Amino acid sequence: MTRSTGTPSRHPTAAPERGASRHSVPPSSLDAEIAARLKRSADGLLPAIAQQYDTGEVLMLGWMDDEALHRTLTTGRCTYWSRSRREYWVKGDTSGHFQWVKSVALDCDADTVLVKVDQVGAACHTGARTCFDEDVLLKDAGPGAPGTDQ
Repeated sequence: MTRSTGTPSRHPTAAPERGASRHSVPPSSLDAEIAARLKRSADGLLPAIAQQYDTGEVLMLGWMDDEALHRTLTTGRCTYWSRSRREYWVKGDTSGHFQWVKSVALDCDADTVLVKVDQVGAACHTGARTCFDEDVLLKDAGPGAPGTDQ
């Protein structure tokens, strides 16, 4: 993951109190109608799937809060919330492996974001093209294989 230099000042620094969210949602400029539709996790986050726009290749999963989604929608570059560093990061700021936003969609439950991007370079922090190449649990199951209806 890459770092963003524009870290907002309102981030939690201590462990959350019992029943409190780990991620205090800072004020956001996200359109109120969009914000009202979102179904966030207890941490105030949405999973954001990055997919190569022209091939359908699934690249990675990151997390967005309202502000990260707003920045993604308005800048044309994917902005994520780093749960480990507790700060925003814009894909490509330090690695040069940019994600240029082509489209953004909510799933039917409004609890996951699909961002179709034009990925430049590796999407994974390991240097791999995607985060899903190294640990394949089942490959190319044919008809009659477990998990199929045939």
